[in-house]
Amino acid sequence: MAKKLFVKTYGCQMNVYDSERMHGVMAAEGYEATDRAEDADLILLNTCHIREKAAEKVYSELGRLKPLKDARPDLKIGVAGCVAQAEGQEILRRQPAVDFAVGPQAYHRLPALVANGGVDTEFPVEDKFLHMPAAPRRRAPAAFLTVQEGCDKFCAFCVVPYTRGAEVSRPAARLLAEAKALADQGVREITLLGQNVNAYHGEGPDGRDWTLARLLRALCEIEGIARLRYTTSHPNDMGEDLIAAHGELDKLMPYLHLPVQSGSDRVLKAMNRRHRADEYLALIERIRAARPDIALSGDFIVGFPGETEADFVQTLALAEAVGYGSAFTFKYSSRPGTPAAGAGAQVPEDVKDERLARLNAVIWRDQKAFQRSMVGRRLPVLVEKPGRMEGQMVGKSPWLHAVHFLADPATAGQVVEVDVIESGPNSLSGRLAA
Repeated sequence: MAKKLFVKTYGCQMNVYDSERMHGVMAAEGYEATDRAEDADLILLNTCHIREKAAEKVYSELGRLKPLKDARPDLKIGVAGCVAQAEGQEILRRQPAVDFAVGPQAYHRLPALVANGGVDTEFPVEDKFLHMPAAPRRRAPAAFLTVQEGCDKFCAFCVVPYTRGAEVSRPAARLLAEAKALADQGVREITLLGQNVNAYHGEGPDGRDWTLARLLRALCEIEGIARLRYTTSHPNDMGEDLIAAHGELDKLMPYLHLPVQSGSDRVLKAMNRRHRADEYLALIERIRAARPDIALSGDFIVGFPGETEADFVQTLALAEAVGYGSAFTFKYSSRPGTPAAGAGAQVPEDVKDERLARLNAVIWRDQKAFQRSMVGRRLPVLVEKPGRMEGQMVGKSPWLHAVHFLADPATAGQVVEVDVIESGPNSLSGRLAA
């Protein structure tokens, strides 16, 4: 009887992709996936270190899993991902139920860790993806594809350079082959992933480094792929060829996640973002000139050490000027080992709360307005899965809106035309066009 593997994934889309590849690694070792930890012979927690108290959440989950280990000593429990990279030895010390910890660059060595235990948080020279089988066959019409890992930007608040390492781009030929394999499985939409995805500079089949724009153009040639997206980007790596691609590639969806973090030049400098607010706004103008219907998404941090009310007002002004279709907003929280962690002039929590509420009011207003602007329009929707109501299907618009409508389940995987009739709190409702 096959052994069972349960994986719980925290955090970013790259962790989702990594979890799929770990399933592939362990499938080759005779493991089948299960969605119940109680049935598993191997439990993996694929962790994220970005959010506040991330490590404590992992320890809490391990505490809930410990009775399973007590009842079945042969059960293997491992912690993967960025918390494992940052605190591997400490995890094993604090929670004896854990057998091993593995960092994001060592997943190809997972079988040895399952067998022998221990901690592997090395940054190997070899490409881990060369040694990892493909993920098990997919049935969903949308998939992730990691093209780049790591970051060289060293923003003062961020742990990514320390947990994911330096920027590394995968060779284009391997990515094209993986994308074709996904298309052959019925995948219609691929989202390219990277901690700093628009810094992609992988070796092309011609021996020269390709930019992300060049890779996107090649992916557009793969039969069966109808839609392309990418995330997450840095403003300083938004090259003119990538801006042009947004205007020229029909398969590249009109949605761009481009974090800014603050509208204050003083705070941006303290964050080590290496761009000014006016440079960001000028970049947005160039992108919109190339693709007028593009929707912008962003990231904001309020309450960074030393942020004044005047600094925050500049952030509000930038958000107003851009008019985001969506955005992710956070209160600053200290990450041990980052430059900002030891900074003075910490902003009080109640001030952070008040500023976050004011920023969210602007973001939510613009997000709702953009969503309401879809009512009355006919949108191409990639049908993904059944909805909660009988006969209902759910898909994604080009702008990442969830769209609900009545349709035959056989439409899954197709791009269909839907007339939008209503905008809800977080999604659109419509009817299948005649």
